[in-house]
Amino acid sequence: MKKRYWLGGVSALAGAAVAAKLWLRPRDVEWATNRDAVFNADYSRFADIDGVPVHYQEAGDSSAPPLLLIHGFASSNLVWSKVLLQFSEAGFRVIAPDLLGYGYSGKPRQLDYTIASQAKMVIGLLKQLGITRVCLIGSSYGGAVAATIALDHPELVEKLVLVGAVTNNKPTRYLLMRLFGSPIIGDILSPLVVGSRRLLRMRMKRVYDRHAWELDEKRVQARHLPLATRGTHRAIIRTVRRWDAERISRDAHLLVQPTLILWGDKDREVPLADGERLQQEIPNSRLFVFRECGHLPHEEYPAEFTELVQSFVRDKFQVSAFKLR
Repeated sequence: MKKRYWLGGVSALAGAAVAAKLWLRPRDVEWATNRDAVFNADYSRFADIDGVPVHYQEAGDSSAPPLLLIHGFASSNLVWSKVLLQFSEAGFRVIAPDLLGYGYSGKPRQLDYTIASQAKMVIGLLKQLGITRVCLIGSSYGGAVAATIALDHPELVEKLVLVGAVTNNKPTRYLLMRLFGSPIIGDILSPLVVGSRRLLRMRMKRVYDRHAWELDEKRVQARHLPLATRGTHRAIIRTVRRWDAERISRDAHLLVQPTLILWGDKDREVPLADGERLQQEIPNSRLFVFRECGHLPHEEYPAEFTELVQSFVRDKFQVSAFKLR
């Protein structure tokens, strides 16, 4: 009997601790308050898209050829911080938004956080910036967003770059993703997982493959701040529960834009086989595989990534498929 009371007391305390942690989460992250933690903060801007504030960073001459960079799931434009200024110095107008629900963009309660919703926001941002033709670069889940825009609005997309792109629903089978998608349990436990700085560090190491040593505390902190908020937790859960990327694989053959496919050979998030299938399906596409590289080649090999993309955009990229040695 005493043991049962003791276990009941421990369970009650644990439940109270979880409830307190959930209750004390900040609603959102404030850009002005956390400016010092934002990489390339001097290039940050905000736009109002359909009544929602969208944070983006922009560098380069406004008359230069535009590149728009779209980050992946549960991420932010922080992942482009190593290439943003390199692209502008190479003569491009480079724009990197935070998707809705992530980073310092708005996190509306009523949004469904689907690929289509994110694509609509990106199109709205392009229109507000007066951009009628653009090269889209999408990483991971952002690759699905970029491909969707290219399929639905081919007149907007001059060229397409897909980086470790999500093309199907296989990622939802991972343990963490199943947790996020689980009713009630996911609502309670997902915020605790996503908001854990320690677990974030472990995940970043997994994503970066052998380059995990680059994870300085400033970068971890910059990524963790938005991930600790209620708004981002809601966006993550809804994204997983409404995840539908099968169209990308199904309709890849309909993409008409010249397409550069970039992948890491050690990508443990989205397998290289998915990139190889994309290259076979997309008519005018080229595949480049980074050796000893994980899911984010633009963070692990920023100089080489920038050189490849600018060569492709400027029609100086001649080899259809080769590997970095």
